[in-house]
Amino acid sequence: MPRAYALLRAGFPYVKSLGMRRVTSNPVDLAIGREGRLYVLCRGSLTVDIRRLTWDDEDLDVISGPGNADGKLLWPANILLDGDDTLYVSDEGRHCVSMFSTAGDYLGKWGEPGAGAGQFNRPSGMAFDPEGNLYVVDTLNHRIQQYSKDGGFRKQWGSFGSGEGEFNMPWGITVDDEGAVYVVDWRNDRVQKFDADGGFIAMFGSPGSGDGQFNRPTGIAVDGHGDIYVADWGNNRVQLFDADGRYVEQFYGDATLSKMGRAYVLANPKPLRQREMANLEPQKRFRGPASVRLDDDGRMYVADCGPHRIQVYQKDAVELTPDQIIPPQNAPSFSVA
Repeated sequence: MPRAYALLRAGFPYVKSLGMRRVTSNPVDLAIGREGRLYVLCRGSLTVDIRRLTWDDEDLDVISGPGNADGKLLWPANILLDGDDTLYVSDEGRHCVSMFSTAGDYLGKWGEPGAGAGQFNRPSGMAFDPEGNLYVVDTLNHRIQQYSKDGGFRKQWGSFGSGEGEFNMPWGITVDDEGAVYVVDWRNDRVQKFDADGGFIAMFGSPGSGDGQFNRPTGIAVDGHGDIYVADWGNNRVQLFDADGRYVEQFYGDATLSKMGRAYVLANPKPLRQREMANLEPQKRFRGPASVRLDDDGRMYVADCGPHRIQVYQKDAVELTPDQIIPPQNAPSFSVA
């Protein structure tokens, strides 16, 4: 479907928080499933697993658990869900991609340690292209690899460096509906855009904390309008850019207590008193947002790793045609009547 000519950006309000410390412990990513199901990838000192939640913040159960055996997760980084309800999990610790059904069954793995084709050194971000191929970020080999869904190696690109098409510990990756590939270049504090064959198209971002700058960015997503969302991990925020990489706005976190968090606090007098006495402003904010995901209804989900929760926002934008808006200006200004 063609993208809108322009947008009236009406707002991007906060909706709700999901999860809590004892359930979604240190979430680093999530996959959005059918019927309001969420599959939250957790890794931290409390647990390593895939937690199944509902949109109503109900805890279902877990898939897998910590370990260095097949069917277990050692240090997982990213999770994807395909149209056949298969979950794919990249595992930095085991240098592989493991597969599970949404019912919790282990389906196998592929990949092995190394620097050759089809090998990994701490794989992280993953994304499907429009044909169903799977891109995997091979972080410490400073490259991108493409596979079929069953693990058949197809191609690779990238090398260590800071030039165009080079990487320094890349992390997040996404593919837009036109097939362009966006890679978060973690240690270079930037985003690079490529065509489907790895041809360099553009890049944006630089080190820092200003608008459009990054401090060790991690996750990335692109919506149907071409808007680009980047989890700016070290700056504790998510930044939004338009399809040309122009900075639009940022999110710092607006969390309220989740449904399960509210029930826990109400049942425990000590946490209840601590929250009653607390400065609540810092409790709202992101602390180490690791991933950003989008659903088909315009909602943005942020894996807020430090506070053990998911924060959800709703995009509110009106698509415009050329006859509704003047052509782009060289020096635009904006005022509210």
